[in-house]
Amino acid sequence: MAEVALYGGAFDPPHNGHVAVAAAAKERYEVPLLVLVSEAPGHKDVHLPAATRLELARAAFPDDTVRLDPYPRTIDLLRGEAFDDPLFVIGADEFCDFLDWKEPDAVLELAHLAVATRPGFPRERLDAVLGRLDRPERVEFFDIDPNPAASRAARALASRGESLAGVVPPAVARLISEQALYRGD
Repeated sequence: MAEVALYGGAFDPPHNGHVAVAAAAKERYEVPLLVLVSEAPGHKDVHLPAATRLELARAAFPDDTVRLDPYPRTIDLLRGEAFDDPLFVIGADEFCDFLDWKEPDAVLELAHLAVATRPGFPRERLDAVLGRLDRPERVEFFDIDPNPAASRAARALASRGESLAGVVPPAVARLISEQALYRGD
């Protein structure tokens, strides 16, 4: 099995759902987690500079290694770094869009996917993606408890100066409040 699990994202901001996926992956696979904050995501706009999102991610994942990911796409990361058949952790919603990623089959040549699924997630959506992959055996699903937290909701609350309790980890909420982050959104 893999020597490391990679967990990437914009983390704009990191929320309790991100933390729950990371914790479940570490428990399930018993490997160290490397949290990768996408410096300039190729698939979405970000609201905060990479250095600030890195600071927030370090607050959210204090027991893990957290660093910037300079690559805009997952395949570029996997080709550019010397990982030995890593586990790449994603959520079920992201997996449903996996066929739209840059070179999804090449991603599966260089990494196993660990897909976090929650109760009630439609299995047929996952199977539809699996059925179109060259290496579906390199995808594994693991269960997580449902968590409604979302970065968009956290940004909306922060923009209004409302409490982020239960949405983001306390250390992240503290940094967002102290630095008045997302207030211009």
